[in-house]
Amino acid sequence: MNFSYVLRQLGLLVGVLAVCVMAVAGYAGALWWSGATSERVACYALLATFGLGLVAGLSLWLPQRRREGELGRREALLLVAASWFLGAALAALPFYIWSHLRAASDDGAFSSYVDCYFEAMSGLTTTGATVLTSIAAVPKSLLFWRAMTQWLGGLGIVLLFVAVLPMLGVGGKRLFRVEAPGPTPEGVRPRIQETARALWMIYVGLTVAEILILRMLGMGWFDSVTHTLTTLATGGFSTLDSSIGGFASPALEWAIVFFMVLAGVNFGIYYQLLRRRWGILREDPELRLYLVILAVGFLVVLVGIWNAPIHTTAGDELAPGTGNAIRTAAFQVVSVQTTTGFCTVDFNQWSFLPKVTLLILMFVGASAGSTGGGLKVMRCLIAFKVMLAELEHVFRPNVIRTVKVGKSVVDSELKLTTLAYFLAIGTIFCMGTILLMIFESSESIDVVTAATATIATLNNIGPGLARVGAIENFAWFSAPSKLLMSLLMALGRLELFAILVLFVPRFWRSE
Repeated sequence: MNFSYVLRQLGLLVGVLAVCVMAVAGYAGALWWSGATSERVACYALLATFGLGLVAGLSLWLPQRRREGELGRREALLLVAASWFLGAALAALPFYIWSHLRAASDDGAFSSYVDCYFEAMSGLTTTGATVLTSIAAVPKSLLFWRAMTQWLGGLGIVLLFVAVLPMLGVGGKRLFRVEAPGPTPEGVRPRIQETARALWMIYVGLTVAEILILRMLGMGWFDSVTHTLTTLATGGFSTLDSSIGGFASPALEWAIVFFMVLAGVNFGIYYQLLRRRWGILREDPELRLYLVILAVGFLVVLVGIWNAPIHTTAGDELAPGTGNAIRTAAFQVVSVQTTTGFCTVDFNQWSFLPKVTLLILMFVGASAGSTGGGLKVMRCLIAFKVMLAELEHVFRPNVIRTVKVGKSVVDSELKLTTLAYFLAIGTIFCMGTILLMIFESSESIDVVTAATATIATLNNIGPGLARVGAIENFAWFSAPSKLLMSLLMALGRLELFAILVLFVPRFWRSE
């Protein structure tokens, strides 16, 4: 294991994140200069974080700068895993420093570093679970940083690293393959750095488009930017305690639904469309299944809430009716399946059928190669086809059926990897639920809360059911539970194996 090379690259990555913090500090300074006195302490916190990040980055990079080495597969795995945990540690500092520099306050927001780390990990992994009980108590610049962590984590902080640093060489490809979501992460350009840059250009283009559309529909510039950053990252952090429901605007909701659907699509498809390969829209089997699942989920939820009153996250009650039911069902189904986690209604009050539908969609998730989490539609498609092939093999043992997805043959290795992933998700889900029940008192947690909190963090969704529902938060959990859920978020974002492999003793042994 070439630890010196890993430390050197970690130092550079920390430096890239520190520069991002400095940019937000500039925004805080501008707000302070314009008269927002509440931004003064936030500006100090961001500047302090920039300084600490710069020192930490140089401390990791300088001693190793002349060391020769190559980024092998084991080094890539270690670097990606360490990047997310170290990145969350740095991203948490603005919240923690601000909390301890400001005047005493009753809300106690971010007073614990564990809370800050949970929020930062939730941001970078685009989970959207929050410990904040009053978002309005946090300065705008820190809310912007909170949204920025999700936008950076949407395509991946390591992918950003690959895009801006040319010296990685073949190691960049290894990093990309470890971090890219989905069972078949393939580049859209021959050179991996060009792939990373192409994906980021598409990402930035969609970001600019959504900002302008939300602004034209009446949302202020600050809310337009922050909600765009968290929509395209399928993150779900909002600037309001009541999430998107607080804006009470059908037009805004439909616009956000549109961009959530786009964010849940494999970004490689957008590159193909830019090259005028329109056939990809009808040829891609995952895209078709993704849209079918969204449509079926929408219809089932719509039936379940058709004649029921709708309770919004802002505390209002909408009368039963076609328009309200259609808009609500579409928004919540898309938000949950794409693992964005925005809310417009309190779906805790729904009946069994729509709630269990949302629960199933929490597991399915978005497409491979998207910014969304979950099992991924492609994995579900592969697993289903493998199951059908095995069923046929039971009564026709002499027939060897090739499993294909679209025009591609699913080889034995991919079959095994997909099934292993399902098994690992199920095992970690059960263990996480049990551990949350152990860490919390029986009076404060029930099985539904523990199970959906595990799903919501492991699949990077945000809200769950019961005490972690649409209008709830995660502040009440104990520190051990928050650390456990932070680990679950990282496991879900890196799709388990990049982190689980670190617990295998042979991984650390010399070749």
